Amino acid sequence: MIRKTLVACALWTVAVLTAVGQSLPTARPQSVGMAPERLARVSTAMKKYVDEGKLAGAVTLIARDGKVVLHEAVGKRDVEKGVAMTPDTLFRIASMSKAVTSVAIMMLVEEGRIHLDDPVSRFIPAFARTTVVVPPPAGTAFSALATTAGTAPAARPITIRHLLTHTSGVSYGNGNPFEADYKSASVIGWYFADKDEPIAATIDRLAKLPMDSQPGEKYVYGFNTDILGVVVEKASGQSLADFFASRIFTPLKMTQTSFYVDQAQSDRLATVYSRTTANPTLTRAPEAGTGQGDYISGPRKSFSGGAGLVSTASDYARFLQMLLNGGTLDGARLLSPKTIELMTSNHVGTLYANGSLGFGLGFEITEHVGRSGRPGSVGEYGWGGAYHTKFWVDPVEKLVVVFMTQLLPSAGSDAHTTLRQLIYASIVDSSTATVKTTLRPAS
Repeated sequence: MIRKTLVACALWTVAVLTAVGQSLPTARPQSVGMAPERLARVSTAMKKYVDEGKLAGAVTLIARDGKVVLHEAVGKRDVEKGVAMTPDTLFRIASMSKAVTSVAIMMLVEEGRIHLDDPVSRFIPAFARTTVVVPPPAGTAFSALATTAGTAPAARPITIRHLLTHTSGVSYGNGNPFEADYKSASVIGWYFADKDEPIAATIDRLAKLPMDSQPGEKYVYGFNTDILGVVVEKASGQSLADFFASRIFTPLKMTQTSFYVDQAQSDRLATVYSRTTANPTLTRAPEAGTGQGDYISGPRKSFSGGAGLVSTASDYARFLQMLLNGGTLDGARLLSPKTIELMTSNHVGTLYANGSLGFGLGFEITEHVGRSGRPGSVGEYGWGGAYHTKFWVDPVEKLVVVFMTQLLPSAGSDAHTTLRQLIYASIVDSSTATVKTTLRPAS
């Protein structure tokens, strides 16, 4: 009888872990140098955003020294149905997918299958001869851009490094003088979940369209990481979904992260809401497109390395903890510490954010706290997603932060700024004093 009970308990434990994923260990805030009464301000602030109708709900996860000190859900996962937000809620993480794809590329770099200065045409021949926009005369009306702008051959090949740093000149097509051509080719905007074709077919069409600027000359945010996803497929011989599952998610025990949501788990996917400048009232987003989207019942054919993943705060925190640990977590090594160092160094000079921040191989980088204008540390790196999600890693303070919500557009929201201020205000045992002399560059 005892043996049967033990077996039943073991099976129940496995089932629970499969359902909610593997969490990082927990700790009391004071045991890792954070003041509980100050950290409680985070909870108070997030609840206030919900009470004031600025967010439907959110999940916040904060870990220090590899231990979770706060993992809290507030508000509703679905306001209309009255379903409460829970810590295991699934979220569309959009451009937070880019970090995962960047790691995949660097894993292949470490294996010698890719070099950073390889032309992308080595893997996607359609990029062998690309063109760029020749801008029309200053003051040209938007309606006349397509007829007055020209094109010219790219001055140099687009490389893997260009794509990782968003300096390839490739945009999302919006605002390009040839935007109509992007729309005709069905290559416009970051959303791919509704496409009834593999992403490689979409990217082949993209290669024929005029890019916004010459490779290596400007920071232009766009399809760069989606192109990298296709490079992963070509270099590895696997679909991006299979590569992620076998090489990243399974080793890191990220059981809740994927490109699409199984029907059995569909009730765990948070509802998307909108707030615009014209209508600041929280409104349920439309069903189609970047609203609720095609993550449950769509074609499920396009694996967007730039913006396609769905995940939980807990799963994504495991990915970030791997980065903070120098490429390893719980005995699984994905990258070497030197590769993480390379990825989180500034590769673009002053091209990004007017030099107030740097940009590495997939991440925004803090090089100087004063120039960044926000609390943080030198060497901190992170990014966010279109649905108002956010993450960052602070190696100095051994800090991992994941913020999940579903708000698009998110006009007027200062939730990220508030979160950052309150988290750093709660650190009362800081590592900065002992390391800043070696990390902080000269002004």
